[in-house]
Amino acid sequence: MVKEIIINSTSTQTRVAITEDGNLVDFFVDYPENRRMVGDIYLGRVARVLPGIRAAFIDIGMKHDAFLHFSDIGERTHQLQEMLGEDIPEEDEDDKNANGDEENSSETSAEKPREFSVPKLRKGQEIIVQIAKEPVKNKGVRVTSAVSLPGRFCVLLPYDHKIGVSKKISDYKERKRLRSIARSILPENYGLIIRTVAKNQSEEALKDDLELLSKTWDQVKETAQTEDPPVLIHQDLNTTSSVIRDLFNSDITKVFIDSKKLFREIKNYVKLVHPSFTDKIELYKSGNAIFDDFNIEQQINTLIGRKVPLPSGGHIIIEHTEAMVVIDVNSGRYAKSKDQEQNSLKTDLEASREIARQMRLRDIGGIIVIDFIDLEEEKNRKKIFDELRKEFRKDRAKVSVLPMSDFGLVQITRQRIRQNIMQAMKETCPVCQGTGLITKESHLVYDIESMLKKLKRRSNERSLIIRCHPVTAAKLRDGKIKFLTKLQLKNLTRLRLEEDEKITPGKFQFISAKSGEELTKLID
Repeated sequence: MVKEIIINSTSTQTRVAITEDGNLVDFFVDYPENRRMVGDIYLGRVARVLPGIRAAFIDIGMKHDAFLHFSDIGERTHQLQEMLGEDIPEEDEDDKNANGDEENSSETSAEKPREFSVPKLRKGQEIIVQIAKEPVKNKGVRVTSAVSLPGRFCVLLPYDHKIGVSKKISDYKERKRLRSIARSILPENYGLIIRTVAKNQSEEALKDDLELLSKTWDQVKETAQTEDPPVLIHQDLNTTSSVIRDLFNSDITKVFIDSKKLFREIKNYVKLVHPSFTDKIELYKSGNAIFDDFNIEQQINTLIGRKVPLPSGGHIIIEHTEAMVVIDVNSGRYAKSKDQEQNSLKTDLEASREIARQMRLRDIGGIIVIDFIDLEEEKNRKKIFDELRKEFRKDRAKVSVLPMSDFGLVQITRQRIRQNIMQAMKETCPVCQGTGLITKESHLVYDIESMLKKLKRRSNERSLIIRCHPVTAAKLRDGKIKFLTKLQLKNLTRLRLEEDEKITPGKFQFISAKSGEELTKLID
C-alpha cells in the first residue's frame, strides 16, 4: 500500500491530507484564527465547584470557563498544587455532608466515579489543567488535571508512576523490551507511555525524546510559579506539526509539501527527531495545485456534502442535529440480485466501510445513529456489526459500536476531541439559519397579508412601504396580476416595494410612507 501525506499551505490555511493508494483516509485543516487547542496547558483558577454535576468550572481566560469533571482529577493534582506553593486544605464539614449525600444515592459503588479529589478543590484555588477537548458551539473547552506531554516516541506523565506501552505494539518481546527501557530511563515521580512509533527504536532514541520532554516540563513548572492565573503556560504544536509528530512513521511512503517555508520547518523537525525519514520529505514544485494533481480536491468536495455515493449505486445521507449525527443508508437503483436480502446486505456492507471512513475524515464525534437497510436474517445483521468493528479498528479515536437493533439501527459513540470538519469549514447560513429551508412563496404572501390586516387595526396608515430582500420583492411582483396589486385591492391600502439586500429573504418590514417610521414593531 502506498501511503502519502500531502500538505497544501496558503496564507489563510494549511490543509493536510493522508491518502492510501490515492484514496483520502484522513484530512486536517489548520486555520491561523482557529488554532488547535488540545494539549495546551493553562494555569487557571477555580471559578465554581458543583458537586451536583460532579464538576468544576475553571477560569483559564477564555470566553467560557473550562469544564473539569471530577473523574478527570487525579492525585497528581495535589502535587501540582504543592508545586505552586499552595496548602492543601483539610476536608470540612460541608464536604463531608456532600460526600455523605453522594454515598446515600441510588448508585452502587462500582458505578460511581472516583471522588477522592472532590474536597480538594476550592473556589479561587489555582490549578494546572490541560485542554482535552475543544469547544463545541456554546460549550467551553473540557480540561483535565492529568497533564501529559506527547513527544515523538513517548508521552510524559508528570507526577504519575505508571508505565504503559501502546496496545498497537502486539509483539510480546518488543513490549517487554520497551517497558524495560522505560523503567531504566524514567526519572522518579514520573510516568511514561511508549507510543506505537517507538517500535524497534533504540534506547538512545527514547532517552533523547524523554530528555526533551523533561526540559519542556521544567519550563512549564517555572512559568507556573512566576505567572498569575489565568494564563497559558504551554502551547502544543499546531495541527500540521502534530500530524507529522504523531502520524509520520515507517508506513508513510512520501510527504509532499507545496510551501518552501513549511518544507524547511518540517524537514528540520524530522532531522532532529528521526533523521532516517528526511529523504521521504519532498518539496512539490509543480505549477499546478497540489490537491488537484493528487485528486484530493474532488474527494474533499464529496467529504463536505450531505450525500455520499456508494460503489454499487446506493448512497448515504449524513445529517447533523443538535444532539447527534444521523446517517441514512439508501440502496438507490441497485438490484443486481433477485434476492432482496442479498442486495440489502451488499449495500449495507459498502455503507459500513464508507461510514467508518467518513467519520474519520469529518472527525465526527459524540452519538451517531445509523439507519441501515432492513435485514431479515440475524447472521446478516451480525455481518454488518462485525464489518463496522473491523473498519473502526483503523480509527485513532475511541469508538464504541452496539449490535444492530430489530429496527435496523446501529448506535455508535465516537470520541470527540475537536470541532468536526463541517463546523471548522462552514458557517450557519444567514438566510435559513441552518435549517436548509426558506418560506414558500404562497406562505410568504399569507404572512404579509396577515400582518397587514393587524397593522390596519392598530394604525390609520393607508400608504405603506414594504421593505424586503430583492428575492422577496421579485416574488411579490410575479404573476399576470401581481401579488402586490391583489394585496392593495383587497386591503384598500397603497403599497410600494423597497428592496434592501441587508434583509433576510422571506423577511420584511412595514414602513410608513408618510413619516418613514417602521411600523412592524406595532405588530410584534
